[in-house]
Amino acid sequence: MTEQRRSERRLDQPRVPRGLRLPRIDQETFGRWSEGIARSMGTANFIVYMTLVLLAWFAWNTLAPSNLRFDPYTFTFLTLILSIQASYAAPLILLAQNRQSDRDRIALEEDRRRAAMQKADTEYLAREIAALRIAMGEVATRDFLRSELARLAEELDEAAQRRQRRELRQRGREGTRRPGGAEPLGEPRDDLDDDYAGDRRTES
Repeated sequence: MTEQRRSERRLDQPRVPRGLRLPRIDQETFGRWSEGIARSMGTANFIVYMTLVLLAWFAWNTLAPSNLRFDPYTFTFLTLILSIQASYAAPLILLAQNRQSDRDRIALEEDRRRAAMQKADTEYLAREIAALRIAMGEVATRDFLRSELARLAEELDEAAQRRQRRELRQRGREGTRRPGGAEPLGEPRDDLDDDYAGDRRTES
């Protein structure tokens, strides 16, 4: 008998609670239902309809024949109904407010998280822009490149002109050399065109 009881008490399974079992209620469904009631009670239509019902109640239980009045003066049954309505309306409204506050809290946390992400993204972009500005400060600008290219073009033009003058002088020397090895008449000799340097190379 004891072995059978031990076999029934398994440790790998949750223990079934004893006592009265209440029906399980879906909290989400009940919450939506309470929000719908609270939303309908907070409208002008509910006030108008309730006022019409109360007026009809008062008129019937005051003007109708005595044998047809189901709630005579002092309206005890109406007071009981209104008390029950108030006792249920207050918790339903509180439940709807709690659900709304939970939604607002979740929305606030989500907004705070998005704000933090946007702040981090903004700081990252600011750092990247600063790094790009620093890098652009070290890069040659368009005006600098233009000035350098213009200077190189001038140097190339001067070198081409010197080379052209040197070729022309060399051709003039070869074509107009006088008898006896005399130098031809032409442009005076100078160091700028490397005339004497050429003579030194020929002598050596």
